[in-house]
Amino acid sequence: MFKVVVCDTISEKGIDILKNHKEIDVEIKTTTPKDELPKQLRDADAIITRSATTIDKEFLSYCENLKVIGRAGVGVDNIDLDEASKKGIVVINMPTGNTLAATEHTMTHMLNCLRFMPNANYELKYKHIWNRKKWMGIELHGKTLGIIGMGRIGSRVAIRAMSFGANVIVYDPYIKKEKATSIGAKIVDDLSELLKNSDIITIHTPKTNETYNMIDKKEIEMMKDDVILINCARGGLYNEKALYDGLKSGKIRALGIDVFENEPQENHPLQEFDNVFVTPHLGANTYESQIRVAEGIANSVIDALLGRGYENAVNIKMEEEEISELGKQFLGLAERMGSFLSQYVKSFTKSITIYTHGEIENYANSLSLFVSVGVLKNMVDEHINYVNAPYITKERGIEIKSEIYKEKTEFKNYLLIKAEYDDSKTIEIGGTIFEPNKARIVYMNGFDMEIELAGNIIVFQNYDQPGVIGRVGAILGKYDINIADFRLARKDESKEALSFIKTDEEVKDEILKEILNIDGAIAITKVKL
Repeated sequence: MFKVVVCDTISEKGIDILKNHKEIDVEIKTTTPKDELPKQLRDADAIITRSATTIDKEFLSYCENLKVIGRAGVGVDNIDLDEASKKGIVVINMPTGNTLAATEHTMTHMLNCLRFMPNANYELKYKHIWNRKKWMGIELHGKTLGIIGMGRIGSRVAIRAMSFGANVIVYDPYIKKEKATSIGAKIVDDLSELLKNSDIITIHTPKTNETYNMIDKKEIEMMKDDVILINCARGGLYNEKALYDGLKSGKIRALGIDVFENEPQENHPLQEFDNVFVTPHLGANTYESQIRVAEGIANSVIDALLGRGYENAVNIKMEEEEISELGKQFLGLAERMGSFLSQYVKSFTKSITIYTHGEIENYANSLSLFVSVGVLKNMVDEHINYVNAPYITKERGIEIKSEIYKEKTEFKNYLLIKAEYDDSKTIEIGGTIFEPNKARIVYMNGFDMEIELAGNIIVFQNYDQPGVIGRVGAILGKYDINIADFRLARKDESKEALSFIKTDEEVKDEILKEILNIDGAIAITKVKL
């Protein structure tokens, strides 16, 4: 028998699953004072929590027999994942239980912005004013809906909007184009095309360095007049000051927002507008979603205890005695190289092959896993870890392969990643460890160079001609951007050069475009690690 303790309130449907399993003994301690709770968990095999219980190092010190922590929800901020991993405790969450709830909540905000229902309701119900002319609305039918992010929620919003007769444009560089076109949506390669052509825009992306303030003043200026904006995903994807200015100027017809950059948010400046509809992060708040989450976490905890699977685990116990110190350093390098790859490519990656040479050939599977985690962290709107990464790469249609590196190399241990993207394009990056804690990228697409993958990095490719690098430095200097490191490699046969420029601060896209306009420039992008 396994003892499972439910620490926070979940749907009875989940508790019934636990009670009805012959190998599970359930205890409900939702009313136990939180300071007393850990002392009562010494013999618990698993616990199920929500956000009300903080599971920190001290809490876990009492849990002598704990094997599994089940988080009935998405966020795991209340759980010390590092400490749980050190103790070999698997932490499991429920990332998909609220998908339908969040989809319908997005549609609700969209319809409110089209018809101003809350305003009309308030005026008639509380002011007793019957005024049909004042609340003239517009229809979703025939309008163009722009969806930024075509994941689980974005794709479902698309299907529902099209059932209303809307035309759907999608921007998501990390998906197969067929995912959008197969349901009748149009997918665009350039965000500006979506911004310019959409009557309504809803965003469903993860919050990353790339997507933070993704919609700012410049992007709003590109949009149609009277545009409707929706955000039921993550606070900070829209710049809130830019939203305020857009509402003030009349550019934005209406705003539906469920999430803020800082929460709780009870008195935000956006709330002064009658055409702004706000909710206190209610995307997951439906009875059905709470039932799905409770049932899902109950089944996942049982599966984990019985060793049947860990698909929704958010951590992993590293068997440190099985991996050498050098191997561990290469794992960290592999994850950074994966993150660099996805930020540089910014496109759907069809396949990734990980080549290993030297001692690290023994850790090929682990290195492939860490590369996958690095790649996915910039692509998907859920917690990526070393357990769920294989499932998500498969779901996304990304093929991960591992091979021995058979070419000649000067390095004793060498890691090369080759990715195929946009059907016919490829990228290769190689890295190694020179000495303890000195991980470096040493190769990219035929260019040999050495640089640490950390901080703000501009990757700049140009024709190898006089004056180009000087003009790059001049532009950065003009904007008071300090260069922390500069590495350049040349390829004589193509008369091209590649530079890695590390800066003390992130460089704005407008500055990158100015650099790209230099005579001799070929390509430029930025990554943050």
